[in-house]
Amino acid sequence: MNEEDILKLCDVVRQTAFELHTFLRHGHLEKVYENGLARRLRKKGLTVQQQRPLKVQDEDGEILGDYFADLFVADALIVELKACKPLADSLPHIAQALGYIRASGQRHALLINFGAPKIQFKKLIL
Repeated sequence: MNEEDILKLCDVVRQTAFELHTFLRHGHLEKVYENGLARRLRKKGLTVQQQRPLKVQDEDGEILGDYFADLFVADALIVELKACKPLADSLPHIAQALGYIRASGQRHALLINFGAPKIQFKKLIL
């Protein structure tokens, strides 16, 4: 998927997440938002994998552990969801999403926080 397509995909995911947050508001568990966003994206015709395992390997190929990406959309975009206070101190969340990007071999991720009164987005590119 080229850069322009990724940007369009990010726009669709952001708009869909915004619509979900407008309906549900904040205060639910992360899993509720994960299920809701996955369902709405699938209804728009996108392929969505939930809790996709991502292998982390050492330089010699030895598997060191697994990450589980909340959503993997259109085989191109990692979406990490949070339901926490505002992302003012979001360094751990950003580090987590960057780890997912590196482990998956992808270049793009969206970090979405449903837990604040206003939905928050961070677009990450490796």
